Amino acid sequence: MNLYLRFFNNEALVYNADEAIDFLCSIPEIQLTREMEEDIREYAESDVYFPKRYKVRARVYFIIIKTEAKTMLDFKQKKALRTNVDSPEKRDSNQVMQHLCSECMGWYEGCLDFKRVVLVPSTGKHEYRDTKFVVQCKANSGIDCYNRIVEHLKGRVDPRSQFPSAKGKNFKFRYLGMWK
Repeated sequence: MNLYLRFFNNEALVYNADEAIDFLCSIPEIQLTREMEEDIREYAESDVYFPKRYKVRARVYFIIIKTEAKTMLDFKQKKALRTNVDSPEKRDSNQVMQHLCSECMGWYEGCLDFKRVVLVPSTGKHEYRDTKFVVQCKANSGIDCYNRIVEHLKGRVDPRSQFPSAKGKNFKFRYLGMWK
C-alpha cells in the first residue's frame, strides 16, 4: 500500500511510512512530533483506508491518503481506486433492488420517513421536520408502492420537502396479500 501526501503545492507518492516522514521533514512549515510520526506509522500499517489529515497550525493541515497506485500519474488519473465488488453493502443493495422490483400484485403497506417542510407559526419561518407516513395501497411491486406514496405526498406537502430513496433505510414495505 502506497501513501499520497499533500501540503498545499507540495505532494508526493511514497511507498512506506519512513519515506512519508522524510518528505514531511523536508517541508519547513511542518514541525513533526514524535506522536505524529508514530501515528503516521500506525496509519500506514492499519486496515483503515479513509484519508487522514494532520493539523500544522490553525486551519492549516496536510493530508495522507492510502492508495494502490504505483505512480503519481496513476493516482491522479484514479486508476488504482480501491473497490470491493463483493462487499456486504453491494450485496445488500442488490438484494434490496431485487426485492423492490419483484412483481406481485396486491395490497402493500408502505412506511416512508421523510423531511417535511412546515411553517412555524410563532416565527413565521419554515423548518424541516422528520415525518413518518404509513399507508396501505394497491401496487404491483415494492417500487410501485414507493412511487404511489411519493406521488400522493408531492401534491399535499410543501414542494421543498425531501423524500428518501426507495433503496434506503427510510422506506420499508411489506406485502399484505392479493386484492379482490
